[in-house]
Amino acid sequence: MTGAGIEYVSITTDLIERTSSTARVQQIVQLSLAPVFMLAAIGAFLNVLNARLFWLIEKIERIERAMDRGSGGRRAQELPALEQRRAYAQWAINLSTSAALTICLVVALLFVSAFIRPQLGTAVALAWIVTMSLLFLALLLFLLETRLATNSARERRQLSRKLVQRRHESEDED
Repeated sequence: MTGAGIEYVSITTDLIERTSSTARVQQIVQLSLAPVFMLAAIGAFLNVLNARLFWLIEKIERIERAMDRGSGGRRAQELPALEQRRAYAQWAINLSTSAALTICLVVALLFVSAFIRPQLGTAVALAWIVTMSLLFLALLLFLLETRLATNSARERRQLSRKLVQRRHESEDED
């Protein structure tokens, strides 16, 4: 057998020995349960965010259609605040999805660690920290979106005027 063939047999034997232990695989499955439950929670959160985003998009489109017909009225004044809410919801969805993806990375790293010699604990910890940071930001944006949602119509119109004013000021600076 050639050197490469012996090396292949050695690596294969090592992998089989490292992963044939039911206890080791069971331990990895147990370690991956917390991230998997977190993944399920993020999925539920994404359902809520998607429902809110869909509602916002529909409301914005209704107001824009009314404006096109010339009957937007006071509702049209709320459009910038609704657009701000939409932006918050969209960013929260993007960050939550990114957090879900990094949780998948955590689970994959946990299982890969059973097959290779170098320890991946640091990579798992970093991926978990990234996940929690992304989730923190997503929840913060959700908080901002719901805070805007609970404002009265008058407060939304005032906010809309401020947003339009800021947009004009930033355009004037350019």
